[in-house]
Amino acid sequence: MTNYWLFKSEPDTWSWEMQKAKGDAGEEWDGVRNYQARNNMRAMQIGDKGFFYHSNIGLEVVGIVEVCKLAHPDSTTDDPRWECVDIKAVCDMPKFVTLKDVKANPLLENMALVTSMRLSVQPVRLDEWIEVCRMGGLDPNSIK
Repeated sequence: MTNYWLFKSEPDTWSWEMQKAKGDAGEEWDGVRNYQARNNMRAMQIGDKGFFYHSNIGLEVVGIVEVCKLAHPDSTTDDPRWECVDIKAVCDMPKFVTLKDVKANPLLENMALVTSMRLSVQPVRLDEWIEVCRMGGLDPNSIK
């Protein structure tokens, strides 16, 4: 069973274009120093899908990613408490879905993006996944 997530990145540090440039090899989702976000990554499985969200600049879902490597030690620290997964770009979001649009949609009022805005790696429920995909012009069943 596929689970769904949202990964936040500041585009001036790590952008969607940079993620796409990594191709099928993907990239470590490193640098996360929040226990809840780390635990979310520990729960991920190969093939889980996620939204790639530009935080601070843009405040919008810009693409779809897939988990391509399970949780492992974060290479940016020697502290064994911190782990990360690797993700790869799957496809662009045809129409970016802004935070403003998410907040305005009553179907998404309980989404972690609204209720836990500071969390950098968040779970997304199936109904939220379907609705955000719809808002972005994607058929969730077509995402491979």
